[in-house]
Amino acid sequence: MTVLTPKARNGHARKPVNRKPGRTRAQRRPYPLIVHCHLCWDWVWQRPQQFMSRFSQKHRVLFVETMAPDENLVTPLVQLRRFEKWPNLTLLRLQFPAWRWSNGKWVDRERRTLVKQALRGPLRGEFNNAVQWFYDPMAVTAFAGQMGEIAIVYDCMDELSKFKGAPPEIRKREAELLAVADVVFTGGRRMWESKSQHNSNCHFYGCGVDVPHFSKARSPQTVVPEDIANLPKPVLGYFGVVDERIDYELLEKLAIANPNGSVVMVGPMTKIDPASLPRPKNLHWMGGRDYSQLPAYCKGFDVCMMPFALNEATEYINPTKALEYMATGRGIVSSAIYDVVKNFGSVVKVANSHNDFIAYCRAAAEHADGEAIQRGLEMASANSWESIVEKMEGHIVEALAAR
Repeated sequence: MTVLTPKARNGHARKPVNRKPGRTRAQRRPYPLIVHCHLCWDWVWQRPQQFMSRFSQKHRVLFVETMAPDENLVTPLVQLRRFEKWPNLTLLRLQFPAWRWSNGKWVDRERRTLVKQALRGPLRGEFNNAVQWFYDPMAVTAFAGQMGEIAIVYDCMDELSKFKGAPPEIRKREAELLAVADVVFTGGRRMWESKSQHNSNCHFYGCGVDVPHFSKARSPQTVVPEDIANLPKPVLGYFGVVDERIDYELLEKLAIANPNGSVVMVGPMTKIDPASLPRPKNLHWMGGRDYSQLPAYCKGFDVCMMPFALNEATEYINPTKALEYMATGRGIVSSAIYDVVKNFGSVVKVANSHNDFIAYCRAAAEHADGEAIQRGLEMASANSWESIVEKMEGHIVEALAAR
């Protein structure tokens, strides 16, 4: 493979070539994907899992994840796993000893070595001439141009440099990734505005929704889980990761303002000290739940919330749960997140202050806005994960033709 220079690969030195369907070898023969992700497959079911479970219907997918370092390890740990549900998807899990984790050059070298060993050994011949797909900018130094890839994709789902505990090198490495990527996707409109300045072949595709799954919240057959079924109503509910993006002061005020109701937070905690959480009696921290259980929890919600803080970590987010909430047929109240305002303002009640958030939740619980809910159902139906994957595949085929 000829490795293109950053200038030639970032889209600025060439224009996409439009080809009719069926013209290129890539279109006739599905390419495999090697995916480098900062999120683990078995954690919260998010954008990477939604996309790759669907890409695997046509393509072989190698999902490479790196676990947090372990102080008990002496040498790196490597695990391969196949899935009955997704026979074309292989999980390659890497984990490193904590005492070597701060040595970035060693980690880069070992990551590449371990993946190449898997490709020469048990995965021999399965991922030749692959498209490398990055969620993790930190992986670019180890893998870009090193795996015989036919193209590089960067799907930017979060502004990771803004997150608590982000590696100092991540800005530099993302700049490198944007320079070498043949095509860039962003999960938010604001991110597209930022990343498209550094790569001209950049496209905004927000998250999709599994409508059949989340519409179970509207089914008479769905049973509300016992741990929330008997909570005092109205139940103001959230599902998702509980981290530095949540407005904890708002949640405390919301619970106090609704003493006869309940505030329910469903999701795993990360980078948060549980001892620091507000503890009004009617504010319930439920912990993580499986993706399969979320529609049942939503059925128990009277109002679905997005109680995000307005800070660096939320500046670029486009919450996946917005469309998922819509598919449940519930009223939705959110903080004034940029992408929520731009993309979902006709459906979601957007609060510009804590008092507004409390008032909108109370109003939504007392009287559902049927017109907004109907608009939400229509918006969810128009944004399936399958339709987004199809469009993404089209951009990849164009990028391959341009090369």
